Amino acid sequence: MTAHGPELPLRLCEAYRRPWPCLTRRVDLLGEYDTAPVALSASLWSHLTAARQDRTWAPPDTSYRRFLGWLA
Repeated sequence: MTAHGPELPLRLCEAYRRPWPCLTRRVDLLGEYDTAPVALSASLWSHLTAARQDRTWAPPDTSYRRFLGWLA
């Protein structure tokens, strides 16, 4: 994991202290999963699922946009 990993339980970028995945990590993820976009979606879905359990106060649509919406 890079220095831009998710810091739990709020899932903030370890480097920027902003919502994860930050722009830097998004670029990294696109490169890492270049030939496996379905695997990237599955990985981010698992992050979304865990985040929803930790951040029950966050609106579902906001969490979805944060973890998966940027892929569209």
